[in-house]
Amino acid sequence: MQSRTAAIKESISELLELPKDIVLDLPRITLIGNLQIYIENHKGIVEYSKTRIRIKTKSGILRITGKELMIKNIAAEEIVVCGSFESIEFMM
Repeated sequence: MQSRTAAIKESISELLELPKDIVLDLPRITLIGNLQIYIENHKGIVEYSKTRIRIKTKSGILRITGKELMIKNIAAEEIVVCGSFESIEFMM
């Protein structure tokens, strides 16, 4: 049932030319060089340390590893992470 609902929403999104991240509640991830990452539509922080941050999204876990990682800003819909990134992985 839920996959059918997602398929209908995706079809409507394409038909009306609406952004899929908004209609399907998907995360929007913006990487600025190797220094900053913006994550919109998050569902909370799972793990936080100076070398690893894991953030929950509707479609999985976003894992960021690196050095001197720090959450610069956190709001209900957005997280900004700064530091020196080594890897960014999206796990289902």
